[in-house]
Amino acid sequence: MKIITIPVTSYQQNCSLLICEATNKAAFVDPGGEIEVLQAALEKENAELESIFLTHGHLDHIGGTAELVSIYNIPVIGPHREDQFLIDAIPAQCLKFRFAHCDTFTPTRWLKQGDRITVGQEELKVLHCPGHTPGHVVLYHTNTKTAFVGDVLFKGSIGRTDLEKGDFSTLIDSIQKKLWPLGGNVRFISGHGDISTFAEEMESNPFVGKSALAKVS
Repeated sequence: MKIITIPVTSYQQNCSLLICEATNKAAFVDPGGEIEVLQAALEKENAELESIFLTHGHLDHIGGTAELVSIYNIPVIGPHREDQFLIDAIPAQCLKFRFAHCDTFTPTRWLKQGDRITVGQEELKVLHCPGHTPGHVVLYHTNTKTAFVGDVLFKGSIGRTDLEKGDFSTLIDSIQKKLWPLGGNVRFISGHGDISTFAEEMESNPFVGKSALAKVS
């Protein structure tokens, strides 16, 4: 599977373009906005957009969804139903964070722990990882050992838990009990910032690495 990371919006949110190289089918993970930029990337690869995958309901991750659906008539898959309140509040989010107006939408399919989703012939596993938001999911592609973690985990940090329905201890549990068991050799693409690996974060992340665990023990 080919993976292209495309930062969009003033928040520099990492939208990922996933392309099944066997079928040339494609999916966007978290298309936060700047539709022209996303379309240009899709056209450059000459790929056929098949679906949209969402990790959670914050505006910078979902802002371009309704417009892409109107253009391509494709399904929206994810996040977990617990984030419906955020999707319903898109217009209010736009006003609060000074984004241009975005329409709300209803996902075609809500996701839950253990689900499988596909782009072309490629399959991704779904892990429900609440804490940043209650309905946050992580998408894991086994063949490339790549996890699309949204705002659960960052290189050297973790997602915010001070936003509506965020919870610090729940987020830490999600990382340690859902992500770490996938293995240290898994690389992850966050919603913002650089790519890292679980091994690197287990070692040095100040929130969930060795130093953090030492403080707890």
